[in-house]
Amino acid sequence: MSLKLNPFLFQSQHLPSMTTFRSPKFIMASTLSSGSKSVENLKKPFAPPKEVHVQVTHSLPPQKIEIFKSLEDWALDNILVHLKPVEKCWQPQDFLPDPSSDGFEEQVREIRERAKEIPDDYYVTLVGDMITEEALPTYQTMLNTLDGVRDETGASPTSWAVWTRAWTAEENRHGDLLNKYLYLSGRVDMRQIEKTIQYLIGSGMDPGTENNPYLGFIYTSFQERATFISHGNTARHAKDHGDLKLAQICGIIAADEKRHETAYSKIVEKLFEIDPDGTVMCFADMMKRKISMPAHLMYDGRDDNLFEHFSAVAQRLGVYTAKDYADILEFLVGRWKVGDLTGLSGDGRKAQDFVCGLAPRIKKLEERAQARAKQGPRIPFSWVYDREVQL
Repeated sequence: MSLKLNPFLFQSQHLPSMTTFRSPKFIMASTLSSGSKSVENLKKPFAPPKEVHVQVTHSLPPQKIEIFKSLEDWALDNILVHLKPVEKCWQPQDFLPDPSSDGFEEQVREIRERAKEIPDDYYVTLVGDMITEEALPTYQTMLNTLDGVRDETGASPTSWAVWTRAWTAEENRHGDLLNKYLYLSGRVDMRQIEKTIQYLIGSGMDPGTENNPYLGFIYTSFQERATFISHGNTARHAKDHGDLKLAQICGIIAADEKRHETAYSKIVEKLFEIDPDGTVMCFADMMKRKISMPAHLMYDGRDDNLFEHFSAVAQRLGVYTAKDYADILEFLVGRWKVGDLTGLSGDGRKAQDFVCGLAPRIKKLEERAQARAKQGPRIPFSWVYDREVQL
């Protein structure tokens, strides 16, 4: 899972109220203001979230939770099939030098020679992707906040819980592989990267899913496609720079993300089938608040705007862009046939109109932004030993 760009800020049109869909809200407001001394004192050792907002929890009414319990057998037959048996999965070691072989040192030298030909800006995007993958504990935690589908015991036999654990296990290989490859490359400051990972996991994430699996699975459908696109583009760039092994690594990770995207998208497709009105309103609600990327609280102990800087480099290189954000939205609208929904309530039709019209609007704003864009400054990134990279 990944990633990146919070495309650009724009004012969304007013959406229909979700009060007809939600149970009474339990709201937790943070007591820390963004400029408070408490935040400043905590920031250095723990890097708490940089934005403070009202959090809504448990917004799904009981009758909606029952839908997911009724889908247990369906998930067994339709979602778990997108997992691969462990014995048939690739493992990081399949793509790394064998430390027990006589040729280990020579293989490492080959990696380091290829790495010399790759520019620093590429490594910034690759490191950002790897750090995002390494924050996997946060993502499993987020899935286990979702009412009706969480792993209640840590080893629950329900289809939803089996999926979450096995999905996590498959995803775990991504960060492991990228981490080891970057370590062997000799091009990046692993201690600064390791600090960034620790800060990010400690900060957590709040994508605004409100313990609501409707919102949660819409979010994960979007994110898995974003990760598929991002890793696919890093594979393409690695090939362009002559590192075919790194291109293979990024490509095999992208293939995993595509398979996971298919599973999450299929869940939302089922929700549209059995509850089109509620699902389209949740889709609009999720897009109104914008998809916050999992690593948006990224911090390395120095740069308070590290995620924004990393995203700017990814945008400039075409690894993940605002256009990709709009394309993903457009793809999901088509995949779920949102424009073809009929029999919706008044609020459902408003949500449908909002979602179907949003991607073209984003693309127009992006075109205007690109027309006004100026060359970004060069700033140091601790991940590449404080060498300067253009934003």
